[in-house]
Amino acid sequence: MIENLGGAVIPTGFDVPVEPLRRAAHYTGEPGCIADARDFAARFLEQLRTEWCATIGPGADGELLLVVSELITNADRHSNGPYILELEGTDSAVLVSVYDSSAALPRRFPRDPQRVGRHGLEIVHALAAEVTAERVPVGKRVRALVPLVR
Repeated sequence: MIENLGGAVIPTGFDVPVEPLRRAAHYTGEPGCIADARDFAARFLEQLRTEWCATIGPGADGELLLVVSELITNADRHSNGPYILELEGTDSAVLVSVYDSSAALPRRFPRDPQRVGRHGLEIVHALAAEVTAERVPVGKRVRALVPLVR
């Protein structure tokens, strides 16, 4: 934006809003996909640090990687096809989106320390500021907004 004050042209900042950093990766379900997704997310977070100068709080790295692991594991276990991991980040949060071919929406079970397994969405809800799941034309999309500073 430029202001004209008494004949002087003074730049006052950016003319357009800055877009979030976005990256996506496609996984087939082959062995090692979950580890690959975690590595992809770790590289994304490093890019936010270096290119966005994002301040990332203690523990945020681990929390983001755990959310990615849980969502990718769910897609791997409950869909019959490839899945996509999409990350969108700013200096304050990362939106994790996972698309898969199953139209069945995930179920969040009540907290039960005695239950073995099925704690994935419970973990995601504990770490994310917001979690949504919706059907899309090719299956479903599960999203979790992970804050970088608490």
